[in-house]
Amino acid sequence: MTTKKIHYLSGMAITTFIALHLFNHVYSIFGKEWHIEMMTTLRLVYRNVFIETILLVAVCVQIFSGIKLFRAHLKTSFSFFERLHIWSGLYLAVFLIIHVSAVFTGRLVLKLDTNFYFGVAGLNSFPHLLFFAPYYGLALVSFFGHIAAIHDKKSKIIFFGLTPFLQSWIILMAGVIFTILVFYGLTDHFRGVKIPKEYQVLVGK
Repeated sequence: MTTKKIHYLSGMAITTFIALHLFNHVYSIFGKEWHIEMMTTLRLVYRNVFIETILLVAVCVQIFSGIKLFRAHLKTSFSFFERLHIWSGLYLAVFLIIHVSAVFTGRLVLKLDTNFYFGVAGLNSFPHLLFFAPYYGLALVSFFGHIAAIHDKKSKIIFFGLTPFLQSWIILMAGVIFTILVFYGLTDHFRGVKIPKEYQVLVGK
C-alpha cells in the first residue's frame, strides 16, 4: 500500500472524528451548557479504549505520512490549491501533535475533564488568546482548506453550474464562516467565558 493510500485511509478515520468534534464546537453558539451536554452524548461514541486507540494510531500515521508527502510534493506544487493542500496539511500535523499531547496531559497529569473549559481557557484569557486565537483559527481554516484542495484535485462533477474549482472556493469560504461561528460560541458570543478555578492552572493562575 502506498504512502498516499495510507494517508488517505487514516485521514478518513480522523475526519470522521473531527466532523463530530467540530459539530460539538459549533453547538456552543447556543451556550456552553449545550456544548457540554452534546460532548457528553458524543463521548458515548468515541470516549472508549477501542475507538481512542484507533484514532491515536490514525493520528500518528497521518502525521508521519503527511510529512513524507509534504517533502515529496513541496517542489512540484504550483497552483493555489496545490500549495494550500501541502501547507494546510503541514499545519494540521503540527496542530495535532500539540493538541493531542495537551489533551492527554490534561487528562493524565492534571486530572482534568478535557471538556469545554479545557479547550477555551487560553482563548478567554489575556495575553494567552494572542497565541490560542490564531492557533485554533488556523487549524479550523486549514482543515477546510485541506478538504477544499482535495476536492479541487479529485472532483470532476459540475454542480449547479459550478466547476470543482469554484466548489473548492465555496468550501474554503464556508470554513472561514464556520470558524467565526465557533469563535462566537467558544468566547460566549465574544463577551468571554468565566473559567472555573480548577481550569485556571492552564493559564498560570
